Amino acid sequence: MGLHGGTKTREKLRKYCVGGLSVFVDTAADISRLRVTECEEIPMTGGSKMSHTSSSPSPVLLYSEQIPGGAHWSMLMRRGHVLRLIDTEGGGASDKNSGTNVGMLFYNPANPLERYNAPDTLKCQHTFKLTAGHCLYSDMGRIFCSIIADTCGWHDTVAGNSNRSIVSNKWGARNYQQYRNERYQNGYDSFLVELAKYGLGRKDMAANINWFSKIAADDDGNLRYITDNSKAGDYVDLRFEMDTLVLLHTCPHPLNPADEYPRKPVTYQIFEAEPLGDHDICRDHCAENQRGFANNHLFHQHSVPTHQCGAHAEG
Repeated sequence: MGLHGGTKTREKLRKYCVGGLSVFVDTAADISRLRVTECEEIPMTGGSKMSHTSSSPSPVLLYSEQIPGGAHWSMLMRRGHVLRLIDTEGGGASDKNSGTNVGMLFYNPANPLERYNAPDTLKCQHTFKLTAGHCLYSDMGRIFCSIIADTCGWHDTVAGNSNRSIVSNKWGARNYQQYRNERYQNGYDSFLVELAKYGLGRKDMAANINWFSKIAADDDGNLRYITDNSKAGDYVDLRFEMDTLVLLHTCPHPLNPADEYPRKPVTYQIFEAEPLGDHDICRDHCAENQRGFANNHLFHQHSVPTHQCGAHAEG
């Protein structure tokens, strides 16, 4: 018995969601393969758990997967769901391949011309870093997602992507033909591979986010990579405020000075978001965010449902 129901009726199967899409699961093997559970409490910042009552059920963990270092992935995140990114291994200044990094881009799946805008995200919230309370904006003034929890405290969206030249100059060149899954991938080419799966290309590339990475600027404006920014178990929670095509990679940050190619795995989890309350850490962070949420409200009043879109991974 698999996901399609076989000879059994759907009433006899257990219903789950994966990435916001409903599936029907029968056997324990199916559940294990999908890595979903019916109900699991999700710890929030500071080790506390999301509060729940009879009218506010415990958040349901829908899916969990680990992405190896030096890989890429893409998926459709539905509005009203949370994507949690977890630094699996961490690494300090003495780690020769220190530096967990998750490069990420956002697109509106109904109109890919609408995409993540790093300058607007920073300037409208008067910040140089990203952390809890911040929203991630599109170039049309709408909010793709909000950072509702963060144990790391600093994420970069200024330094951009590694490319083939940066990686080969620092760590040498390793291609797939010779090294298979041990090849050295870079952020720019990884994004291009994922973009191509949706009919997009170089012209659709935008300035990206680098989760778990911190940079510092000196008095002359030179940027320096901070090697011990994130530790094992640190996480960041993104609550999606609109359907969003998410592209990500686990390739090194372009300023990472590690002696060896950093191949740091990251775990991601998807679960249902709680409804917005009267007070919200992201919406109420500043007046600009309140206007961003208002723009989202107008968009959803006049939009049509997004066509379903699958998840694609490549290591």
